[in-house]
Parts: sequence; C-alpha cells; structure tokens
Amino acid sequence: MKRCLVLAVLMLGLWGTRAQAQTYATDDPALRRIWAMGMDSSQTWRLAQALMDSIGPRLTGAPAKLAGNNWLVSQYSNWGIAARNEQYGTWPSWQRGITHVDLIAPRVRTLEATLLAWSAGTKGAVTGPVIVMPELADTAALAVWAGNAKGKFVAISFAEPTCRPDRHWQEFAPADVFNTMKAQRDTARRAFQRRLVALGGNNGVRTRLEKVGARGILQNYWSGDYGVDKVFSANTQTIPTLELSCEDYTLVYRLAQHQQNPMLRVDAQGTFNGTAPLQNTIAEIKGSEKPNEYVVLSAHFDAWDGGSGATDNGTGTVVMMEAMRILKHVLPHPRRTILAGHWDSEEQGLNGSRAFVQDHPEVVNGLQALFNQDMGTGRITSITASGFLGAGELLARWLARVPVELSGEIKLGLPGNPGSGGTDYASFVCAGAPAFNLNPVEWGYFLDTWHTNRDTFDKIVFEELKKTAVLTALLAYQASEDPQSMPRDKRTVFGAGRDGAPGAWPQCSDAQRVPPATLGR
Repeated sequence: MKRCLVLAVLMLGLWGTRAQAQTYATDDPALRRIWAMGMDSSQTWRLAQALMDSIGPRLTGAPAKLAGNNWLVSQYSNWGIAARNEQYGTWPSWQRGITHVDLIAPRVRTLEATLLAWSAGTKGAVTGPVIVMPELADTAALAVWAGNAKGKFVAISFAEPTCRPDRHWQEFAPADVFNTMKAQRDTARRAFQRRLVALGGNNGVRTRLEKVGARGILQNYWSGDYGVDKVFSANTQTIPTLELSCEDYTLVYRLAQHQQNPMLRVDAQGTFNGTAPLQNTIAEIKGSEKPNEYVVLSAHFDAWDGGSGATDNGTGTVVMMEAMRILKHVLPHPRRTILAGHWDSEEQGLNGSRAFVQDHPEVVNGLQALFNQDMGTGRITSITASGFLGAGELLARWLARVPVELSGEIKLGLPGNPGSGGTDYASFVCAGAPAFNLNPVEWGYFLDTWHTNRDTFDKIVFEELKKTAVLTALLAYQASEDPQSMPRDKRTVFGAGRDGAPGAWPQCSDAQRVPPATLGR
C-alpha cells in the first residue's frame, strides 16, 4: 500500500511539472490556447494509429494511397476545414499482396522477405534453386552467362560478411580486429559496386535475367542495423524481385556459393491495375483580411511500403493535420489563408509539390511562409532561413514568442542555404518563395526507419510529435497574423559546389506527371 502511495505521489509530481512547464514571453491568449489544446488534448496518437495501422503505407499510385487521400479529406471535413484532392498526373496502380518465401532445402526455414514495389508477382507458389551471379566484367559477359539463370532464383547483391552492426564491433572487438574487418568489407563493397555499374546497375541486371527466364531476383540492401533493410522498387514485369533480410540473403548466398543446393518456394503477390491519379490533398482555412496571402503547412503523404510509412512521412502528415485542427479552433478566421499541403510522389522526385508550384502561381507569389516537416518523429532543434536574407528577423521574432520548452533547443541558421532537393520545401525555395524546413532530433532515422521495413507505428515518439505539432501551429499563427510580410531578398554569394564551381540559387525542375520508362531503383 505504501509503495502504491509513493508511486502515485511521484506520478502526480511528474504531471504537475508538465502542466506548469510552459513559459510565455507574451500575454497573447491565442498562443496559450494553442499550447493548451495541443498538449492537453492532442489527437496525434489517434490520427497516427488510423493512418499507419489501418490505411498503412501509401505507395504512389497504390489503392492505399488513394484511400488515404480520401481519409484526409474526411478528417478535415469533420473538423469544419475545407479540403480537396487535386489531380496533377497519373501513375501505375500496383497493389501488394502477401510475400511468403521458404527455404526448403538443404533445410527448412521461413525467410524474411518482401516483394519490391512495382515488381511482378509469382501467380501462386513456385519453387526453384538459387544461384549467385558471378563476378562478370561487363554487359557482354553478362549476356553470355545469363542463360545459366533460366528457371533459377538469382542472388545479385553484395553479400555482407556480417549482419552485426558496426557499433557492436566498435564496442566489443579489439580495435585492430574491427578495423581489419571494416577495411576488408568496404574494399569488397566498392569492388562489387564497380562491377555492378559495369553490368548496367540493378535495372540492367534484372532486365537481362528477366529476358532469359530467371525464376526470380534476390536482393539485399542492408541498412546497417539488426533486421533493418532499405526497401525500394523493381523494374521486373514478369518475374518477382525480392528483398531478403541481410541475415537470410547471406544464408542462401553462402549455401549457393558452396554448392549446397539451396531451394526456395516463393508465393509473392503483386498486381498491376492500370493507372491511378497522382493527387495532392489540400486543406484550407480561408484568410479574412489577406486571403491572397498564404501560410502553408507542408508534408509529403506518399511513402515507400516496406514498413508503414510512419516516420517518412506519416509523422509529418499528422503534425500538419494536428496543427490545422488546433488553428481551426483557435483561429477560425485568420488574417492570411492557411493551407495544408499533403504532397504525392515525393519519393519519386518531389513531384506533388513541384506540380503544385507550377499549377498555383498565386500561392507561390502570395506565400508568407511555408513550414515543412519530413524527417521522423523527434522534437525540432534547428530551422534555417533557406537563404532568404530578411527572413531571420521574422523567424526570430516568432520563435521568441514560443514557449521556451519548445524553442529552447532550436538553432536558427542565418541566412542559411536554399534547399535544392531532398524534401518538398525545396520546390518552393527554387521559385523564390520563403519556405523553411523544421529539422528534428534524428532518433535513428537514417539508419533504422528511413525507407526501411522497420518504419512502423511503434517508432513514433508521441510526446515529441505533439510538441512539433504545437510548434508548427504557433509559427503558422504568427506568420498569418504578423502585419509584416516576409522579405524575399535572396543571398547571392555561395561556397563552391562539389565540382569546385561557384554555387548558385537552385533552379526549379518540372514535376513528373507520368511514370518513367522504368520504376526500378
């Protein structure tokens, strides 16, 4: 009983600390209401659970992506926010089914495997032996050897000598042992990559093996941590291309390499369903005084589908939705129009945001500020002025009015450099429109969740996510209500690029509104 009482007192103390933690540099009641609504009645968990668990990953053109667009519109409508889906092109509609791969000889083991996006399936279970693609000098040598692949599963990736993360080698092995292993592995990797380029890369190898009637392609793109693999797409239209985990790929590779006759049974379902619309979802709270000036909350909605698309970029999606929900309650009639842009096909080259920039010059010309989030689940720790010389004054003023519990860690980079790619704010920056990326604590993003099979709901840190949503709402509120317009003066002096040539402001690229000849990566 005493133990329970002590625990209760401790918990009350923690909650009390949280409730009284925020501090303000202003008496603006709207800022206080935004904080209270976002921290005390956050909807981030509910929204994320429905999006990541029920709708799932949102591969460009897939039925789940289109269902997700409709879900966005429905959610916004329930909050009294106007929302619409805007089509800007078409893409192949591909639907993932089950992937089941078993090693059936020389022993039995169910393997961890995923059919790569836009790959053909198997049309039922098929069996076949595994062979390893040998060290070939060029495409001519590949053409001569390829006939050996008919009716077989072919392993075409580098076989990692160890699937144990480097951090374990550094922690537990003597330094000379780790350094020797790393040097040998990295040398072998580089040699393999040079050979692969000479063969036409993954796409070229897969195309050749498909033509000769291989049973399927086996690949591995290890991220560098236990069980974590990058999962992208393939270009095979008649045979399956499968991503095996590092552990299982190297198992079948070693068996084949040592003539121990590995045999696989594969049932992998991937269905092409013609074409589907490319579409952005746009939500809007109309401005009352300056409706032709805009504040945009930006996050891409599409995702690779090896996991659930949680931290890339379901979290950014939820942040912008939650910020819009809060703003609708606190600021139903903002001075400037507030938009949320949920972009399509970011993973194929920022296509959704690029199309929006091309199709909506009125938003680009009237943009007060855009805030983009696309890198995981953590609290925000840096923002740069994206190369806009006068942006620092406004950003600093807005951040100074944000409770220190949200702004205290944020480093403001001035004047910063214009984003040239990587995420959607760059589509606006190149057009000279003030757009800013909200950069978070990494939480192992690039190693463990970025484009991997482990990008799932359980990786979301909700205490940090709701802080990002509140910060976004606070910045959007101030950007909307500030009587001063954001200056657009751009920096003109840049350091030299990788090629040694002087840097320059990035040029905008056209959106890709139809698919390329091949989707493989």
